[in-house]
Parts: sequence; structure tokens; C-alpha cells
Amino acid sequence: MTFHDMAGAACRALTAPKYGPSLYDVCDPILLKEGGGDAHLARFYRTALANPALRPLLRRSGLAELKDNSNLEALRQALVRARDDETPDWAAIGQPVARLLDTIKLHHPRPPSAPSDVAPTKISEIEHAIRACGAHLLRSYRKNAFIPAYAAFNLIGDPDMRGRDFLMALTGLDARGYKNSTLLFNLARVFIARSPVRELINPPWKGIAEPMWQPMQIRHRSAYYDAFYIEALLSFLESGLASREENAAARRTISAMAEFCLGPSREQVRGADGRSFDVVTAIAPAPHPRFSRFFAQIKQTLGFGLYVPDCDTTACSFSAALQAGSHDPMLDQPLPDFYAGYQVKAGSNAPKVTVAINDHIDYDGAIVTWIDNINGDRPYGNDLDPTLNLDVLEVSFRNLARWKILETPQRLDLVRGIVKFQRNLAASGAFAEPRSHIYYLPELYAAYFGRCYAAFMALTGDARRTIDPDGAFDFIRERVLAYVQDELIAHEMNPFDAALALIALGHLKAETAAFAPALQCIVRRLGEGGRHGPFKAYEWNKMKTPTRILVGGPEVTSAFVLMGLSLAHKALTQAKD
Repeated sequence: MTFHDMAGAACRALTAPKYGPSLYDVCDPILLKEGGGDAHLARFYRTALANPALRPLLRRSGLAELKDNSNLEALRQALVRARDDETPDWAAIGQPVARLLDTIKLHHPRPPSAPSDVAPTKISEIEHAIRACGAHLLRSYRKNAFIPAYAAFNLIGDPDMRGRDFLMALTGLDARGYKNSTLLFNLARVFIARSPVRELINPPWKGIAEPMWQPMQIRHRSAYYDAFYIEALLSFLESGLASREENAAARRTISAMAEFCLGPSREQVRGADGRSFDVVTAIAPAPHPRFSRFFAQIKQTLGFGLYVPDCDTTACSFSAALQAGSHDPMLDQPLPDFYAGYQVKAGSNAPKVTVAINDHIDYDGAIVTWIDNINGDRPYGNDLDPTLNLDVLEVSFRNLARWKILETPQRLDLVRGIVKFQRNLAASGAFAEPRSHIYYLPELYAAYFGRCYAAFMALTGDARRTIDPDGAFDFIRERVLAYVQDELIAHEMNPFDAALALIALGHLKAETAAFAPALQCIVRRLGEGGRHGPFKAYEWNKMKTPTRILVGGPEVTSAFVLMGLSLAHKALTQAKD
């Protein structure tokens, strides 16, 4: 979006006709001042929605149906009950907002078809881009003493969050502050999506992964990010394109990030059988996340103060640390024994999924996301993401011998259960639907399946047959490759889309001719990031609650482009030989 486009969108928002009561007409009488009850609701409203930056843009975004006094009063009474009731009936409170949410029309990106005739990319161009991305990651670590990622709020929300899904989240989330923010953000979504502010908040973009153009981006650090930065720098070393100085710097950086994953990010919890396990938390205690003082205070005010460990961060951290050569005793813990307590089994513990906004897929055999901390806290309730389960498989394959998975029936059953879940997902075609994924996009699933498939194929033939006697991995491979070749690279991409396509194609051993569209996209857009890096920031993962929160950054784009290009470079070089 150019400055001219932004200025035009802002002007239309500021001068639009007002068709009914605005968000502030609804909420100011109740929440502008604290008036007893749950003080967080009013504090959140003033900070997140009634601030001086947003108020001028939304003051004219009114809803015609709220001219009906009964509709307006129903909405206000719901807010009063959310504020004042000791134990609110969230299903009833959410109904007026859910009805309004069902009036907005949002959809996922629909990129146009791409030209079919794409010129080959020179090996020298690929190597130049690999060196640029590797140097960017090392430069960022040298400057910051860590490699950051960024979070950005998109207030228009996620297209998958309709009225039904909002109610499911409102009742399934655990912490009251998180329910408050979900309630108010989703109410604001209606006023944004049905006004000219929509153009400013959610401008169109190229490709599938959303660019993170929003001005409010929160820089931070997490073990989950460090784990993938480790894998990216390992790819840089494996490519043979790092200079001697870069080689040494990369090894030091990898070692430091592995220590962060298993050190400051470590947290002790209890498994379902009462045993203690060390896992990895989503956000380590202060000062390790490296939030600025301003955003640390904002985060606390908005009610995002409590973080708990998750199965994905734990799996990826264990995998990256192992690849980095760590010998920490923490890695000896048999994670399948712990994960078994978080595996969904039809008819017995399916209620583990409390925020089941993707319940059109069969959960049987899969692992849920969030881990209860030592105090039993679970602020986000629990959900289930298919891509997370690929990471659990990948780390299990890397530790097959260490954890004696083939020799231990219960551990083998857990792994087979996840494989069965993934096969069912592929057979239904649901892996290619954005609504199936909680934190990722289908293209991320394709890339992460490629990563998982590579770890699976590194096992012995006997081990593969024991884990997958029915050929599920070959079955899934065919369908993921078809998605990448017939859908993803056949349409307009941005560099992040292209990097994910290359990761999938490279790991799944596609014909090298299939790399051409993604390679051309990346080489053509090299330098788009300006002073921030070789490429712009794009959506890596997201939250759908309390609103659409994107995580990514220019360093994230460099990391995934580096991994994708390294795989393509290796395949093309071998094909020439």
C-alpha cells in the first residue's frame, strides 16, 4: 500500500457518512471509566480500542441495525454483564456480538494465476540470495544479541472467525482477561469491516502470506523462533557458501540459541502420570523475551501477562538443539511419554480441545497445543493444530533410538496415532483449507510436512515400515506435492510463499523443473526489504484469538528463504552433476 493509497483510505474513513451508533456510542457509557466489576474490561477498552490513534478513524463507522434501541440495549447489557458478573455466562454475553459478526464478509487471499512460462534461474543468482539471507541473520544477531521476530495486530480479524467460532472461543478460553479481549476485539471487527476503515486496516496484497505492514509491531524473542533460526543457519553452513568468518559466527550463534531454548526457556511441568518433565515455554520470563519497556507495559495492561509452555515450541526446540549438537540431559526425556497425556483419543479425552474452531477435521490421534504449567494454568484453553503435530513426529523420528520408540509399545502407538491423523487429514483434503489450521497456513503445512518427511526418510527401511506399515507418508506426499504444484506455485506468490514452496518441493524430491516459479519470485524480489533486510516481513504464524495477530519479520523471511534456496541449490547442483 503506497502512501497515497493510505492517505486516501484514511480520508474516506474520517469523512464517511455515519449510518448508526459507532463502537464508541455503544461502549463509552459503560467502559470509558472504571465503574466496579472487572476493571480489566474497561482498561482494555481504553488502551486497545478507545485510544487517540484509533478513535478518529472509527468514530464515524456506525451500524444501521443499532438504531433499533432493542439491539443497542442488548449489546450494552452484554457488556455490563461481562464487566459486572462474578461468573459471567459467556455464551449469552457473546450472542449479540456473534449475530453482528455474521454480517461481515471476509475471505482468504485468492491470488490470480501465474504465467506458465518461467525462465530458469542462474545458480549464481541463487547463491547471491543465500549469502544475502545468511549475512542478514548474522548481522541481526550481532546487532541485537538475538534474532528477533515481530508481532502485529490486524484488527479486522481472521476470515475463519465467524459468530459460531467466536462463541466457541469465548466459552473455551480460560483466563477472564483473554475472554475480555476476545469479546471487545470481535465487537470492533464488525465496525471496521463494515466501514471505509477496512481499506486502511486490511489492504490487498500479493500472494497468500500476509505482509506485516502494520506500524505497530512488537519485537520479541521466543525459543520457537530460535529453533527455526538454528535450522536456517545450519542450512547456510551446509550450503558451503558462508565465508570463514560467517562460518565461525554462525556456529557461535547456533550454540547460543540452542542454550536459550534449553536454558532460560525451560519450564518444569507434570505429565498425566504425575512425573516431572522439563518442557519449553512459549515466552520465557523477563527479561529474556526482550520486549521494550513500552510494549511490556502495554502487554500487561491488555491482559497478556501469563504464558504457558506448548507442545510445538518444545518439539521444535528439542529438534533444533539436537541438530546443533547439544548434549543437554533434557534431551534424554522421552517426550512421547509426556505427549501421550495430550493426545486426543476418540470417545475418551476429546474434551481436551476446548476451542474447537476447526472441528470439521477428525482430531483422533493428534496432540493438542497448550501444556498446563506447574500451577495448572491454561489461559488459552486448548486447541489442536495439524502442523504442530508434524513437528511432534519430526522430533520423534530424530530421537527414535534415544527414546526407544520402536521398543516401547505405548510410544510407538502415540507416533502411529499422529501418522493416522495426518493421513486422514490428507485423504479428506482438509490440509489445503485455511480453516483447518489454527496457527498456520496450508502452505506452511506443506513445508513442514516436507521437513517431517525428510526426517522420516532418514530412518532405516525397517523402522519406516514399523511406524508406517500402510504407506501413509507416501500417500500424504502425493497430495501435498499436488497442492504445491497445482495450487501454490501455479498462482501469484510473494517471497515467503515461494520459500515455503521450495522447502516442500526440495524435501519431497520434486522434479527440479518445478522449482522455477518460486526461484524466479525470490530472485526478482530480492532487495524489497530495503534497509530492514533482503525481503519484507510476512506472516509466518498467527493467532485467531483474541483477534488476528501475525508473527513474522524480515529476519523470519530471510530464514525461510535461506532454507528453501539451500534445498533448491543442492538439488540443482546434484542434477547438473
